[in-house]
Order: sequence, then structure tokens, then C-alpha cells
Amino acid sequence: MGLKRGHQAHPIEWLVERGIFLVATTAILMVFLIFVFVAREALPVFLGQTNSSLVQEVLPVEKMNTLTPVELQKYLGLSAKQYRELDRESIRALMEVKIEGATEASHDKDAGLNTTAWRYLIGPHQWTGYERPAYIWQPVSQIHKYNIVPLLIGSLKVTLVALLFSVPLALGAAIYVSQLASTRAREWLKPSIELLAGIPSVVLGFFALLVLATLLQKLFGYQGRLNALVAGVALGLAVIPVVFSIAEDALSSVPRSYTQAALALGSSRWQTAWQIVLPAALPGVFAAVVLGFGRAMGETMVVLMASGNASIVSGSIFDSTRTITATIAAELAETVFGGHHYRVLFMLGTLLFIITFVSNLAAGQVITHLKSRMEGKR
Repeated sequence: MGLKRGHQAHPIEWLVERGIFLVATTAILMVFLIFVFVAREALPVFLGQTNSSLVQEVLPVEKMNTLTPVELQKYLGLSAKQYRELDRESIRALMEVKIEGATEASHDKDAGLNTTAWRYLIGPHQWTGYERPAYIWQPVSQIHKYNIVPLLIGSLKVTLVALLFSVPLALGAAIYVSQLASTRAREWLKPSIELLAGIPSVVLGFFALLVLATLLQKLFGYQGRLNALVAGVALGLAVIPVVFSIAEDALSSVPRSYTQAALALGSSRWQTAWQIVLPAALPGVFAAVVLGFGRAMGETMVVLMASGNASIVSGSIFDSTRTITATIAAELAETVFGGHHYRVLFMLGTLLFIITFVSNLAAGQVITHLKSRMEGKR
């Protein structure tokens, strides 16, 4: 009878296993397809196939009848769908606008620059009206400027402030909850801290905009109300539950024999937690910090609302700043599909993915090394 029941249960177990495998494979495939889509849209920028120069070959309107539809579509920078929706009068008007724009732009020495080239994306340039070479992100001007250095600096600055604020608090709370708190206190402290992860980021952004910005301005006395400090502290509130949850699990996973041996030798509970348990859980704690870094780099709403959104190259946390995620969120809806601004924003998304991937890969190597040292392997 038992064999028969086991035989009947086997197909159900097989279906459950295949279902779990299908869900996992689908999740991995979706992430891969998202990256492929983003990378495909950004590929023309990486390969140098986009051109934002205003001084390009301008064709007279009379030549419209001699060009094929494909040539006209490419000349006007339209997608196939956009071109099909236009009549001949609309195409003629677009050609006239292109001629007028080229005439106006020809007086600016920067009008002939392809600002989507990598030398202008990552290097300084002395633009018209500037006294010295500068890093400028200004895609709405007549000469589109797409230097990504201010955005990289802004993202790293806000992330660093968030980690400096959140990691000590989250790690201290994890040590207390896992090693020092009583059982009753642990039962309500842990879920209370992890509950912070359920607060929508837009709520944290409003809190930073209305409360935190005023409080920190009065405390430090700086002029600008929104800056990297405000955005970083608010972002740290979103990072705390991530770091705390993983670090607490790592600390709780340390064998109780370590703690009991240290206490038996006369160590206090604090000495045991700091000198025995924390070093033993270091790989897991480091993994928590890395995930916190990824969480901070990928956050959008908090930095969009609380950073000031000024693309300034500055090392001061009291200056307004602009991050990669906030730039994509604020500008993508206003771009022309398939245009150079559109492509550059997708390039920023790909760059953000690469930064997160490389940091996680490097962190994995560090964690493996830490585990090997703790286990006595070389």
C-alpha cells in the first residue's frame, strides 16, 4: 500500500520540480531579454553610429521628389512608422525646418561636433561661452551636451553617503538583534526593522523633500536645500532593511558553539559578538553591504525628488547633484524615439547594469577569498 502511494505521489513531485525549474528559467530569461533590449537600443552609441551634429548635409526642398522613401526617412531621422504617418506637405515642412535649423546653428563653432562620440561623453570640452574645458550634461540646449561624468560622480556620491549612513546602523542593529537582545525583544525588533523595506520609495522621497531637507539645512547651515547629503540620508533609509536582514541572517548562522566557548572562557556578550561572531560572519556581512550598494545605485524616486537634479561636478555633499537613474526617469519620456538623446539614455542604463554586475562579480571574488581564509584554505 505504501509503495502504491509513493508511486502515485511521484508524478506530482515531478510536476512540482518541473514547475519550479520553469519559473526559475523564466525569471532568468526575462532578466536576460531586458538586458538585450536595453543593450540593443544603446548599441549605436557604443559603436559610434549616432550623430548629434547640427551641421550636416542639408538638401533643398526641391530634391524631395528625387529621393526614395528610405532616403527621406533616414535624412529626416524618422522611424518607419513615423514616416508612414506623414503626408508630403508635412515632409516638406520638416525639410524646411531642417534647413532653418542648420542656418541658425552654423554660426556656433560647436554646431559641427558629434557630441555622442566618446571623447565628448567622458572627456572635458571647452564649449562656446565657457572659459575652460568642462564636463556638461545639457541635452536640452541647441548644442546637445551628453557628458556622463557629472552623472557618474553624482550616483557614486549619493551612494557613498547612503552606505556611510545605513551600514553602521544596519550592522549595529543586526548584531544587537542576533546576539544581544532577549528573545522577546528580537521577536518584535526584527520584523519592525524589516518593515522599512515595505515603505514606497516615493514616500521616502516626500519625507526627504519636506522634512529631512529642512532639518539637515538647519543642522549644517548650507545654502542649497536639496543636495547629495539629503538624498543620501533618505536613500540610506531604504538600504537599512536590506543590509540588516542579510547581515542578521549571517550573524545568526554562526554556530552557537563559538558563542558558548567564548562565554565559557570569560568573554562578555559584547566581546563575543564583536570579536568572535562578527569575524566568523564576515562573508555574509560583506554580501549584505554589496547588495546595499546595488540597491542604492538602482534607486530612482528618492534621488529624483531629493538630490536637486543639478549635473554639477563637485566633491562636496552639500551641492546639488544628479544621478544616472534620476536622469533616465526624468528625460526618457521627452525624447524622440530612436534619436541620439534616446540612445544615450539607454547607454546610461547599460552602463548602470555593467557597474552593478562588475561590483557584484568583484564582491563574489572577495567573499570567496574570505571564506577560504576562514576555512584555512589557500
